[in-house]
Amino acid sequence: MNKLILQETIANKIYYIRGQKVMLDKDLAVLYGIRTKVLLQSMKRNIKRFPEDFMFQLDQKEYSILRSQFVTSKWGGRRYFPYVFTEQGVAMLSSVLKSERAIEVNIVIMRAFVKLRKIFGTHKELAEKLKNLESRIKDHDEEIRMIFEAIRQLMKPPDQSIKKIGFKV
Repeated sequence: MNKLILQETIANKIYYIRGQKVMLDKDLAVLYGIRTKVLLQSMKRNIKRFPEDFMFQLDQKEYSILRSQFVTSKWGGRRYFPYVFTEQGVAMLSSVLKSERAIEVNIVIMRAFVKLRKIFGTHKELAEKLKNLESRIKDHDEEIRMIFEAIRQLMKPPDQSIKKIGFKV
């Protein structure tokens, strides 16, 4: 299993729903090499390990939006709305699914979540710095405009109507 490719694949399977980064039950099942039904049975047998901040079921609107993102047919497919698992829920799955593959995949998934958190942190940092810069520059708009106007005046070619000043003898 190429972990770099797996990590890229996993990063593309993480969605932002209800203000949380989550993974779909069917995507996790594929990664673990089991059927979605088996994953959900394991989760339901251990439901006390999965509070709502670890796992929740999508509603009609969320599911419709998600389906439009990966362009699926309205025919066939699921009879119920999918479950999604947060980072903590995925970690909890490792205690429920005890195969070697589940352990390996969970480690890669945790690393993907950490990598995304770092990326979001960097973007947040940059956004904050940009906001600070904008607020500092905003106060100087008029002065900057005057400087540009002065530079434009200096760059203008000399007016042809002005004659060379000299001494008349």
